[in-house]
Amino acid sequence: MFEHHASIDRRSTLGLLALIFGTPAAAQIALDGHGVEDIRKHGARGDGRAIDSPAINRAVQAAAKRGGGVVLVPPGRYLSFSIRLLDNVTLALSAGAVIEAADPDIHGRHYDPPENYLEEQFQDFGITHVHNSLIYADGAANIAVVGPGALHGLGLDREGPGDRWWKRDNWQSARALGISPKEFMLRDASEAAQVGRANKTIGLMNCRNARLQDFTILQAGHFGIIAHGCTNMALDRIVIDTDRDGIDIDCCREVRVIDCTVNAPKDDAIVLKSSYALGRKTMCEDILIQGCKTSGYAMGSLLDGSYRLSDYGSPDKNGVLGRIKLGTETNGGFRNVRISDCICTNSRGILVGIVDGGLMEDVVVSGVTLRDPVNHPLFVHHGARMRAPKGTPVGAIRRVRFEDVQVSGADPRYPCGVEGFADGPVEDVSFTGVEVTSPGGGTAADAAREPEYRRETSLEVSYLKTLPAHGLWARHAKRLTVRDCRFAVETPDARPTVALRNVEGALIDGLASSKPRDIAVSAKDSSGIALGAVQVLA
Repeated sequence: MFEHHASIDRRSTLGLLALIFGTPAAAQIALDGHGVEDIRKHGARGDGRAIDSPAINRAVQAAAKRGGGVVLVPPGRYLSFSIRLLDNVTLALSAGAVIEAADPDIHGRHYDPPENYLEEQFQDFGITHVHNSLIYADGAANIAVVGPGALHGLGLDREGPGDRWWKRDNWQSARALGISPKEFMLRDASEAAQVGRANKTIGLMNCRNARLQDFTILQAGHFGIIAHGCTNMALDRIVIDTDRDGIDIDCCREVRVIDCTVNAPKDDAIVLKSSYALGRKTMCEDILIQGCKTSGYAMGSLLDGSYRLSDYGSPDKNGVLGRIKLGTETNGGFRNVRISDCICTNSRGILVGIVDGGLMEDVVVSGVTLRDPVNHPLFVHHGARMRAPKGTPVGAIRRVRFEDVQVSGADPRYPCGVEGFADGPVEDVSFTGVEVTSPGGGTAADAAREPEYRRETSLEVSYLKTLPAHGLWARHAKRLTVRDCRFAVETPDARPTVALRNVEGALIDGLASSKPRDIAVSAKDSSGIALGAVQVLA
């Protein structure tokens, strides 16, 4: 899919360097002087056969030794194991440059080994480590990877071992055994088998001032980009076409994900997490996701322009993923997050929630367009899986707003929703200016359903199955607001537009529904429900 260009185009190289250095003149000075390390001058061949990561790492080290600079990757295909970014270094991928992840089964197991072994691992292996990446940085500052070149994760793994913590039947304490967590974990054959392999394209840990911009990733392994504990990070105009996670922002602060396009049919496209990978609870906060596009088409069909439908069924049988999400791991929580002006097509809807303790507050989703979502277009979920240290209290969710969201082609089984639990209600969620159109067709039996209640659950809500409302479902919530929302159906639907269960306080006003006012809203075991104007749709 990526063409191989053997020659160096000096004009395009100068153009790329001008973006980095600010002006063409500054770029020329850097290229003629010592501000740029060309990886070919350090021995890289770019023929797609030789292993070029040693040469690339030599160039990175040379740039870092003089205080920083640009490592230039000219056109070519560079087969590589782990590339280690260092302070003040920019890795610049020229047009026609492709760094390809070497395949351990063909080229040997030579990726850097996993590094972050913990007494208890509350998240999967893949989320825990970053050294087992095609490109990584650990504790670095002022780093960048910029395009317009590409990264191809051809030799990366898509999965690995699971979590290991006190609630698992087979868990043992390395400390109690008198050995290190690493020694204990490597006694396990599945963990030992990961040494020398890699499962992510770019992994960042505890980095400051990072910029990722204008490049493409194809077939990214388990993770395209994963960042833990990073501050002041910008991801701009990145295109990712993969079949597992696209962009994972974990325990980070001050991050901007702008104008990125991510196709990820078998996992999340853009996801915020607050795991225990840092060995402590850390809030994920001050995050902006803006102007992005996500989808769940077959891998490769974004880049080739065919947009083929994926045949992925998923374990819950709901189809592709490819969504924007806050959750999966939620130990530290989320605060001050804005998702705006995004387009989500042929994917799951936007899901936000807390399941491992932690606090979620001040989250805004606005100006988003969803077309053909395969499940709930918008959903807030609080559960108590509690994959966390012993004694961790349940979390809390408050002040989540959905504004000016347009949804078409919604699956009629899955309305928007808010789901808490009895001792962990979701508080202060508002839906304003949300418009959803679905085929309708819900039956009287659907309307009579009482969905399964689960307190201990992961973030996914597929266990609820068909819900007894065609527009909005809420259970175990406080102070819910639904204002100026339109929930339209193309064929008659026997369910109410809004169904409330165990809700304490709700304001519903300016509701546009196919139902007359007296049957548009169903409320059971609820109190303080104020119903204002209802417009009956023709």
